[in-house]
Amino acid sequence: MKHLIDPTDLSVQEIAEIIALAEDIIANREQYSEVCRGKKLATLFYEPSTRTRLSFTSAMMELGGNVIGFADARSSSVSKGETVQDTVRVINCFADIIAMRHKVEGAPLAATEVSRTPIINAGDGSHSHPTQTMTDLLTIKRELGTLNNLTIGFVGDLKYGRTVHSLIKAMTRYQNTKFVLISPPELALPDYIKRDVCDRYGVEYREANDIESVIGDIDILYMTRVQQERFTDLAEYERVKDCFILDANKMQGAKQRMAVLHPLPRVNEIAIDVDSDPRAAYFRQVENGKFVRMALILKLLEWQNDPERKFAQADGRAIAGCKCPNPVCISNLEPVRPRFEESQFEPGVVRCVYCESKAE
Repeated sequence: MKHLIDPTDLSVQEIAEIIALAEDIIANREQYSEVCRGKKLATLFYEPSTRTRLSFTSAMMELGGNVIGFADARSSSVSKGETVQDTVRVINCFADIIAMRHKVEGAPLAATEVSRTPIINAGDGSHSHPTQTMTDLLTIKRELGTLNNLTIGFVGDLKYGRTVHSLIKAMTRYQNTKFVLISPPELALPDYIKRDVCDRYGVEYREANDIESVIGDIDILYMTRVQQERFTDLAEYERVKDCFILDANKMQGAKQRMAVLHPLPRVNEIAIDVDSDPRAAYFRQVENGKFVRMALILKLLEWQNDPERKFAQADGRAIAGCKCPNPVCISNLEPVRPRFEESQFEPGVVRCVYCESKAE
């Protein structure tokens, strides 16, 4: 079964196929209006969402399919203590494909262990958000015409931002990619992503303390909000939330052909005077999300019985004495089998497959 849990579950060729299909859908929308007639998408959203959930719903409806599921776990059997895997076993009886968002890291991966239908990770905690990544890739391709030879600046919350982590993983596989990491020290990109992702693929990156000094070098400026819900210390959140704000004055130093992206919602990290700038692509990015999810649904349904399309996520194994220290990892909250793998760049270090935390 082919699932999408992490951006690296898709090969570069598969990503190209999905992007090409999304572009064809944009150009020929009426031709795709009935291709999923009789098919059902289940949206299992254990965590609040507006854009992602409505984007999936709109995508399936525009393909002529139906949508079932829940937008609030409290209205489901989860409130009675049902596990993720049991919920998926039940939903398999009703749906052809599942989109899942969960506040617990690794929950969608755990779901794949029992699912008879494709699972799409619509975001798991601060871990990964691959459909947002596919949205970002389509947007970059449409805005700049290529996914190669780009310098991408990430601004804001790089520590907890799952959209940042996912896009970094995806872009390391394209030619001559460079990253500029712009954040307060408290929200810096985790070291394991620098080592296991950037260093693994030989991708150049540098860190900066402000937008102004580096904006002229950037092709894609990826803004993120400082997410209050990811902080355990509210005082820390209040101290850093306004550190990095993009406004029209800063945009004067940018290239004429660059694009500003944001996974949304924004708070105040992009001033409204940027909205009228033709380089502001974040609302176009939202619509691109619908088209890429349409393409992804079609491709996963097409690939599900293809023996050549295998689920690429590392399987991992139980290791005696290893325990994941992450309190919001699915392996610590539900009865799933522990899964670990050795780090390629940290000798002797073992990481949890579900959430990538260093095992104890």
